[in-house]
Amino acid sequence: MKLFWALRSALFILWMTVTVVPWAVLMLGLSIFVRGTRLYWPTMRWLRMAIWGARVICGVNYRVHGMHHLPTAADAHGAVVLAAKHQSTWETFAFPTLMPHPLAYVFKRELLYIPFFGWAMGRLDMIHIDRSKRAEAWNKVAAQGKRLAAEGIWVIMFPEGTRTPRGGQGAYKSGAARLAIATGVPIVPIAASSAKCWPRKSFLLRPGTVDVSIGAPISSDGRQPEELMKEVETWIEAEMRRLDPEAYAPGAVAHAAAPQHERV
Repeated sequence: MKLFWALRSALFILWMTVTVVPWAVLMLGLSIFVRGTRLYWPTMRWLRMAIWGARVICGVNYRVHGMHHLPTAADAHGAVVLAAKHQSTWETFAFPTLMPHPLAYVFKRELLYIPFFGWAMGRLDMIHIDRSKRAEAWNKVAAQGKRLAAEGIWVIMFPEGTRTPRGGQGAYKSGAARLAIATGVPIVPIAASSAKCWPRKSFLLRPGTVDVSIGAPISSDGRQPEELMKEVETWIEAEMRRLDPEAYAPGAVAHAAAPQHERV
């Protein structure tokens, strides 16, 4: 069975490789003429192809709970900050295809050096930071986050800062809460059980269903970053245990995420 999964996973990686190169070249060419949302939505079509490939080739399905908590596409100024659980590459590909508004990821600048994928991502209006320069990174996040919020674009951050193993929990950083307070917008917690099907640091995908649960927006008015993020963390971790009880059952092996340096 593991060999069968490995063959399917290899086919999926091949699918992503042969599709990302021409699509990235096409988007790089398009970026000469258009930017902003006119470039964002065509670029996101490759992510739809990747999620489609995961479903068809590897049997990775998904279901979303709580979409009604999000502002709709008609809410032009319904800006929010999304704070999501991060277990896998899957959600980084899936979230832009699920959300009704354009997203701007906060991500480490090293991703820009990935051939084709990173080059195309660098042409989008997102926030890439040097994590070794924390003060400078936060200033960039705050400045660009305010501008993006004013344009109705949703900034998305992974508070744990890195992918965590199934059943594990990293240290939640307050950057997303700080940004929500600075921009005066609500913060939306998101739980996702993606490690059931696509574990971190692995290209071996397993068939199953990823559950994505979107919580009600939490107001940032009059809040302090640490206590606001603690509320977000409490909701996400409780929801993770509801979505994937097997991973958190007594006796389940859950590896805590390795300690991370403080990040925005």
